[in-house]
Amino acid sequence: MRVKDIFVSGNGVRLPETLMVADAIASGECEPKLVARTDVESVAVSPHESAAEMAVAAAQIALNRARSGPDDIELILHATTYHQGQDLWPVGSYIQRETVRNNCLALEIRQMSNGGMAALDLAVSYLASRPGKDALLTTSDRFCLPGIDRWRTDPGTPYGDGASAIVLTSRGGYAKLLSLAINADSDLEPLHRGDVPFGLAPFSHRIPVDFEEAKHTFSREFGLSYGINKANAGQMRCVEEALSDAEMKIGDADWVILPHFGRRRLDVNYLRPYDIAPERTTWEWSRTVGHLGAGDQFASLDHLVQSGKAESGQRIVMFGVGAGYSWGCAVLEMV
Repeated sequence: MRVKDIFVSGNGVRLPETLMVADAIASGECEPKLVARTDVESVAVSPHESAAEMAVAAAQIALNRARSGPDDIELILHATTYHQGQDLWPVGSYIQRETVRNNCLALEIRQMSNGGMAALDLAVSYLASRPGKDALLTTSDRFCLPGIDRWRTDPGTPYGDGASAIVLTSRGGYAKLLSLAINADSDLEPLHRGDVPFGLAPFSHRIPVDFEEAKHTFSREFGLSYGINKANAGQMRCVEEALSDAEMKIGDADWVILPHFGRRRLDVNYLRPYDIAPERTTWEWSRTVGHLGAGDQFASLDHLVQSGKAESGQRIVMFGVGAGYSWGCAVLEMV
């Protein structure tokens, strides 16, 4: 869809210290074969800080940069993929309490790695009927044992801990949102479920979570090419819609923000199919922090802005994908 008069007015990230891949191999935490083709240099690892606490830190930075206060924020959306630090608990309300402490709607979004883009879509629609108001969008995850093994749960993509945040507004900002597309294909939902029965409690069957086993189960039942073709088609439709609504082609983009996957996965799914030069992406930075769950897009945008690489008049295309069966794509213009 074409987006009118919605801006990004502030951004923030909270990233803990990084662990070098070479050090993880030397300590025995990670086998060389798990990272051989990822070309990832290091991952952000939080030894103590919960996902929720990191989200608050990122949110406070974004709010300060946006000069947005309690009376301005009309919506809080927090996108996650994993445990936030407490059970049966509204993490969005915690973020609200620790930041603006107002009485607006605060929700958690669970759409795997496409959660940030899904939150963006919902916030745009919400703000359309509330001119002059802002939305705070946050993401955060801490990937740790026993539930998640950052090296083995999703081979080919080392996972990093961290949080990101942006403030959306109709009052003007540093980047204007030109277009946004969201697409999903529920036929691919079993990709991360496999054939295990539904459990009575978290981690009733697989601990740590094993995405690879679920994917093998899907491939045995439906065929590898079936899943690949449907995933490629779904992503392409999403990207084409966003680019068309922004009246541009991918070659016109000054920057392309991609998920923080390992290099081989990026090459196969993005760089080669869309003819994107790595130099036009945030790869050199993302390979130092790892995959941040739902937060790759907002975190990479923060990196481009704070490093001064994103300049006035430039266009930025953000790709999002969640679990292989939902996709998002947005076009921003630096103003």
